[in-house]
Amino acid sequence: MISLRPSGLCFLRPLSGAALLALGLCVMAPASAQGTTEPLTVLTEPGSAGLGFAMRAEASPYRDAGTRYDLLPLYLYEGERVFLHANRAGVKLLNGSGPRLDLFVEQRLEGFPIDDLPASLDGMATRRTGTDLGLSLRYSQPWGNLQAEWLRDAGNASGGSEVRLGYSYDWKSGPWTLRPSLSVSLRDAKLNNYYYGVQAGEATPDRPAYTAGSGVNTTAGLYGSYDLSQRWRLLAGVSATVLGSQVKNSPIVQQRVLPAVYVGAAYDFGGHERAWAQTSSPTYFKLLYGKATDDGCHMVKIITAQCLSTASVNPTSISGVQIGRPYIQNFNGWPVDVVGYAGLTHHNDNGLQPNGLQLDLFMKAYYSGFPWSARVKTRLGLGVGVSLAQRVPYIEASSQAANRESTSRLLHHFDPTLDVSLGDLIGSRALKETYIGFGVSHRSGIFGWSRLLGGVSGGSNYIYTYVETAL
Repeated sequence: MISLRPSGLCFLRPLSGAALLALGLCVMAPASAQGTTEPLTVLTEPGSAGLGFAMRAEASPYRDAGTRYDLLPLYLYEGERVFLHANRAGVKLLNGSGPRLDLFVEQRLEGFPIDDLPASLDGMATRRTGTDLGLSLRYSQPWGNLQAEWLRDAGNASGGSEVRLGYSYDWKSGPWTLRPSLSVSLRDAKLNNYYYGVQAGEATPDRPAYTAGSGVNTTAGLYGSYDLSQRWRLLAGVSATVLGSQVKNSPIVQQRVLPAVYVGAAYDFGGHERAWAQTSSPTYFKLLYGKATDDGCHMVKIITAQCLSTASVNPTSISGVQIGRPYIQNFNGWPVDVVGYAGLTHHNDNGLQPNGLQLDLFMKAYYSGFPWSARVKTRLGLGVGVSLAQRVPYIEASSQAANRESTSRLLHHFDPTLDVSLGDLIGSRALKETYIGFGVSHRSGIFGWSRLLGGVSGGSNYIYTYVETAL
């Protein structure tokens, strides 16, 4: 069942596709811009997986930066030992009837608004989002939830650390769930100075040099959900963060109180841990090879067959392997299966830059209810998840450089495919569950709407062919 709580992370069993998905996402989970604990954590049932989104509007702490609007994609899983939420992922070190102890990785979403830089920050070195390693201790009782977290920068951004202490209370009535919360954030000088300090070389007459010391931020929030159905939930929340004096006194900070509003929705597939664990469930093994398309050959043109050509100038290619496990079979009695995948892709950038690897983690739905599927089984697939590249692929780096826009190693992953049973085609019962087909490996920043994805508006497409078999 979907609920809300301020800590978060969700995960799977070691050999399941979803578990690998969660583990890969550990490197990219985002925190609230003001450093508060994650407000929209929506899965509680062991084995649950879900997808959703949350839109967030919050006042920027930076002078003349106005209101920041942000899309937060929700890729969710809650397991017995591992977890994945939109902004963090980790391992449950303790998870019994007593306190819960988590080891996690979280992407901090503080930083300059690089998509629309205000004049107050012009000429300053960009302060980017960071990746934190942390520990979270949570103790829940009928009278409320206590939580303590320790985080330290692990991505060579600020080099700072933070301690978060929080209290929240769960109230539920019918389809409504409400969670008021209060938290304080004890931030060291390195963390504050990185995001809110002004170096001597960045000083101007209107922006004097400033060194921010350690301080305390305080956040009060009210978060809630409404059950539209057994699986669909609406999510909403409001919060206000009061900045410590060491941050507020910075010449690049505009106001002390920063309000924020959240609204979104999520679909909970429910708990299916037993289905993951069934020894009769197959493991899918897929090999693929593809080539990059030109800039103008975007996703809509490809899936509508308006553009199926690959790049002839500076061509690049991919080859990879994907491993999946069924999560739901015959969903709601329909000819639809849901499979969790983890994929490792090698980018051959043809000498244009060093080659690199890419980790794709996603849930994929297959529809096989075509009238002819009894004779030749045909599957139409759609995968949604995240993609983390060792280095930004050349096709993305060159396109973004031409448009003078930023890049991100972490992007949204979209994987539409169409395949048929090889066994049905050649009359071999042994190859009944072996499929051949083609698809599109798509990386996208979702039009630059999401800080989780680096605020990137571009991406890439690779048209690929593949063979997949069930073992």
